[in-house]
Amino acid sequence: MRKEILRKLGVLFIPPTLFVLMKLLWFSYRKKYHFIDAPIEEQCMAVTWHAELFVSPQVYRKLRKKQATSAIISQHYDGDLIAKTLSFFDITPLRGSSKRGAKSVLMNAIKVMKEGDSVMVTPDGPRGPRYSMSDGAIALALRFNLPLMVVNYKPNSYWQLNSWDRFVIPKPFSSLDIYHQIVKIDDMEKEEAKIYLQEHMKRYALA
Repeated sequence: MRKEILRKLGVLFIPPTLFVLMKLLWFSYRKKYHFIDAPIEEQCMAVTWHAELFVSPQVYRKLRKKQATSAIISQHYDGDLIAKTLSFFDITPLRGSSKRGAKSVLMNAIKVMKEGDSVMVTPDGPRGPRYSMSDGAIALALRFNLPLMVVNYKPNSYWQLNSWDRFVIPKPFSSLDIYHQIVKIDDMEKEEAKIYLQEHMKRYALA
């Protein structure tokens, strides 16, 4: 009972606090954008590694201020915190994972994509392994014939958590090199597309 109460309080108070912290640090960073490919305005799949979630949603909203966007978020406590935090960036959570609620979240993703939403996915979430590639983003991109927007960043100074994804938090006033790519997988087979996307996503990720 006590654990349940603490979790409910955490979902209530941690996301708004985290959002404010993310925004304050974002404004302190010295940002340099590297556009490997020009930004696009049309519907897409937005992909980023789980470790980069502290910054990548803010990059996404910087480049795509008005695009209706949903995000596939796993059904566990950490997912609750991520989902609530992303909602402050006007990104609607779709809850599920490869083990829990996969069918329902896939149906919801298909529904919002038919309505024109872009969808954000972390291919190695929710439990890794780090920089692994699940089927979700690829399957949806192939079904709807959509490009994949890839965001990576490299800070010159950062904290790195001792978690499975080695989550990265750039320190205040650090410099960020932000990398933007558009990956197209038209006419590729699923396994070929997974390898192709993984290679592009790892190209500018922290080792």
